[in-house]
Amino acid sequence: MSNFSSIIAGFGGQGSLLMGKIMAYAGMLEGKQVSWCPSYGPEMRGGTANVCVILSDRKISSPIVTKYDTAIILNQQSLDKFESAVKPGGLLIYDPNGIIRHPERTDITVCRINAVDVAAKVGNSKVYNMAVLGGYLKMKPVVEMENVEKGLQKSIPARYSDLIALNKAAIE
Repeated sequence: MSNFSSIIAGFGGQGSLLMGKIMAYAGMLEGKQVSWCPSYGPEMRGGTANVCVILSDRKISSPIVTKYDTAIILNQQSLDKFESAVKPGGLLIYDPNGIIRHPERTDITVCRINAVDVAAKVGNSKVYNMAVLGGYLKMKPVVEMENVEKGLQKSIPARYSDLIALNKAAIE
C-alpha cells in the first residue's frame, strides 16, 4: 500500500466516525501517515456523518479526496452520494438494513454485510458498526488486527469501557 483512501458514511449515531478513528489510530500505531477528516451536520444523532480516512506509506499531500479506494456505507443517503465516488476496481461495503436501492455498479466489488444480524448474535445492537468494520478488514486488511484492538481501546470513552469486549467480538 502506498496510498489508500476510504469513506465511511451513515447517519449520526451509527458509528461512522468511530470506525474511522479506530482505523486512523491503528494506522498511526503501524507508523503510517494518516489523515482522518470527518464531516457531519449540526445534529448529534440522525443527521448524516462521514469520515475520509487516508493511510499511506508516504506523506499525504491533501486530506481532500474525490475518488475512494473503498466506501463503507451505512444508509441509503450515503449510498446515493458515494457509490459513484468509488474508483473502478474499488470496494463498496454496505449493510442492507434500511437500504432501498442496492448498489448497481459492476466495475467495483460490492460486499453486503448483515451487521444487524452479527450485532444480535453478539448480544448488543451498539456494536453494529464494529461488525461492519470487522467485515471490511477481512476484505481489505489495511491495518493489523492487533492495532485495531489498541485503536478501539483508545477510541472508546472510559464510561463505555465495559463495551470493549463486545466490540472486539463484533469485529472478529
